[in-house]
Amino acid sequence: MAKAYWVATYRAIKNPDAMAAYAKLSRPAIEAAGGRVLARGMPAAAFEHGQMERVVLIEFDSVASARAAYESPAYKAAHDLLGDGADRDIRIVEAVD
Repeated sequence: MAKAYWVATYRAIKNPDAMAAYAKLSRPAIEAAGGRVLARGMPAAAFEHGQMERVVLIEFDSVASARAAYESPAYKAAHDLLGDGADRDIRIVEAVD
């Protein structure tokens, strides 16, 4: 079974307090679901139409476990704290075998 990755890009953080509350709960929820944060922060470089925006990369053992983490009650509680405090995009991508 191939590993999978959450790739989250933040276009804007509109409410830093909501983002901080989200961060406090989201990482433990993601780790409890088997996620491993591999990278987070601003890009070292962006090319072509890339944006200099916050990126988070999280590894999971499978697409199913990545999806289950996103849909878990613990992550939902963190997500609810964020609300509309950030404009972001989260994708689940399967690794190449």
